Amino acid sequence: MPIALSLCRHFVDEVVTVSSDELCAAIKDIYDDTRSITEPSGALAVAGIKKYVARDGVQGQTLVAIDSGANVNFDRLRHVAERAELGEQREAIIAVTIPEQPGSFRAFCQALGKRQITEFNYRYYPGKEARLFVGVQTHPVHDPREQLLGSLREQGYNVLDLTDNELAKLHVRHTVGGHAAPGADERVLRFEFPERPGALLGFLERLGKRWNISLFHYRNHGAAEARVFAALEVPGDELAGLPLALDEMGYRYWDETDNPAYKLFLG
Repeated sequence: MPIALSLCRHFVDEVVTVSSDELCAAIKDIYDDTRSITEPSGALAVAGIKKYVARDGVQGQTLVAIDSGANVNFDRLRHVAERAELGEQREAIIAVTIPEQPGSFRAFCQALGKRQITEFNYRYYPGKEARLFVGVQTHPVHDPREQLLGSLREQGYNVLDLTDNELAKLHVRHTVGGHAAPGADERVLRFEFPERPGALLGFLERLGKRWNISLFHYRNHGAAEARVFAALEVPGDELAGLPLALDEMGYRYWDETDNPAYKLFLG
C-alpha cells in the first residue's frame, strides 16, 4: 500500500469535497487576506474548511489550513474572477421570462428591489415572451439565492435557476444573441456610465419607453465605469431625433451600427 494512502487511512477522519466555484472563492479569500495568489489545489484546504464550517455551524474553534502551491498562469485568473462570487454564494445566475413589450426590462429591475444586477443578456425575437439571462447579487445569510427566486416567483415571473449549470456558466452566457428580426430598424450603441448600485435601473429609466430595446448586454466587472451594449429599434422617420435624445441622457455613447462585428454576427 502506498505510504500516503496508508497515512490517510490512519489519520484522516473525513474528506470534504468542493466545487470549482468554491475553489475560486477560496483563491479570492487568500488573495484578499495575503495578496498572494495560489493555484486551485493550493487553496483546496481553505475551500474545505469554509464548507465544513458552513455545514456544521462550527464556532469557537481554531482551524488550520495548509496553503501550498502557486503554479497558476495569468490566463486562468479570468476564470477564477468570473466564478469566485458564485462560489461565495454572492451571485445567482438565472433565466427569466418576461412579456415582450416596452417597459418590461425596467419593471423586472424594479422587481429585484435593491439587489444589484451583475449580468444582463437579451436578444429580441418576435413573440409574446422575452427570455433574459441575468446575474444578480445575493448574500449567503442576509439574502440567499432561494429568497431571490421566491421573491421573483411570487411576483409572477417564470424563473429558472442556472447557478449550478456548467453549460450556462461556461458557454450559454457568451452566446445569447442571434441576428436581428427581418425588417428591424436597429441602431446599435455602446454606453458607459458610473458603476454603482442601481445604476442599470437608472440607465433604463433615462432611456424610457420611446424605442424598443432589441438587444442588451451588460456585465459588472468591478470597474468604475459600467459598459452596456444595446440595440434600439428606431423607425426611419424618428432617426433624426435619436442623437438629441441620447445626448439628453448624459452618458457617453458610441454608435456601432456599422461595426463589422455586429453586422456579421448580430445584424
